[in-house]
Amino acid sequence: MRFEFATATRIIFGNGVLAQIGDLVRASGTRALVITGSKAERAARLIDLLSTAGIHTEVYSVADEPTIEDAQAGVNAVRGTHCDVIVSFGGGSVLDAGKAIAALATNEGDPLDYLEVIGKGQPLINPPLPFIAIPTTAGTGAEVTRNAVLKSTAHQVKVSLRSPLMLPKIALVDPELTHTVPPHITATTGMDALTQVLEPFVSVNANPITDAFCREGLRLAGRSLRRTFTHGDDAHAREDMMLVSLLGGLALANAKLGAVHGFAGPLGGMFPAPHGAVCAALLPHVMQANVTALREREPGNPALQRYDEIAVLLTGNPAATIDDALMWITGTRDLLNIPTLETYGISSAHLPDIVAQSAKSSSMKGNPITLTDAEMTDILEQAL
Repeated sequence: MRFEFATATRIIFGNGVLAQIGDLVRASGTRALVITGSKAERAARLIDLLSTAGIHTEVYSVADEPTIEDAQAGVNAVRGTHCDVIVSFGGGSVLDAGKAIAALATNEGDPLDYLEVIGKGQPLINPPLPFIAIPTTAGTGAEVTRNAVLKSTAHQVKVSLRSPLMLPKIALVDPELTHTVPPHITATTGMDALTQVLEPFVSVNANPITDAFCREGLRLAGRSLRRTFTHGDDAHAREDMMLVSLLGGLALANAKLGAVHGFAGPLGGMFPAPHGAVCAALLPHVMQANVTALREREPGNPALQRYDEIAVLLTGNPAATIDDALMWITGTRDLLNIPTLETYGISSAHLPDIVAQSAKSSSMKGNPITLTDAEMTDILEQAL
């Protein structure tokens, strides 16, 4: 057995921990670039806390999933304002933007020099600026991952800037920040969080540490994912799902993902489809395809037993099997009103290109079995 595990230097989790941000930032610098989503006013309390602590702030907003151009503009903002610490306050897109900006600000050259797939994939040489990640949704776990997903409009694909140096200095995870997240975002981010504790559990790179995180995450998702959608004011359920998101980030950063995310990257690059919604639409179909392929070609693969364990963890029924897990996931997708892929303009005519792009993704390499082009096409057809 051989594996490694890496994560953020420090993780602070709990209701109300945002109040610590002034002291945390002051330990790293005096001028903070605060990265927010399209509605910067949501970060008003954060700005007030930093101001009270004597931290000068500059605000940079990312309206959507970050593009290469967004990252470069953020780097220009850092250099133009002489900021010495980066604070991201938002969902996964905002956190990814912050990681990319912090890394590129200290490494010369073009972003394409460092990007996977479409770029040169060169390693980062210099450590990024100090980066503090504050998630406001329970979804991606990006506060503890070592990559930043950027969209290339020119290539119509989403790719990663990746380095062990990019792990955040501090992940400040406050479940209270999710209490006002609307139901439709709670639904898609929650399904993403579920996917990210499920895929690493059956990944070819699973290890005992990530297994422990995934087991706890699956149990908590089974208990609280539906509850956060139907009862958004349930603080305990919100806390559970924030922890699922964190555990998923810890797991995927060290054990890879699978075919759901292998499809999600290309789909997000080619169509205006929210990442979590894509994962939710694909999850039951990918799971069924994996199980069928494993039974036919690799019946001794331990992933089959793990799918049974997933069923037990999600349903709480010790006798549950793979079919029960599929029923639970499909029922959850329907309860959460997850749209089909067709909603985003995806049709059968696009499938060959999607399959070709997805086969090259790094996440696809973590899938418990290599899927054929025909199997990948069938997954997409069912999700339309």
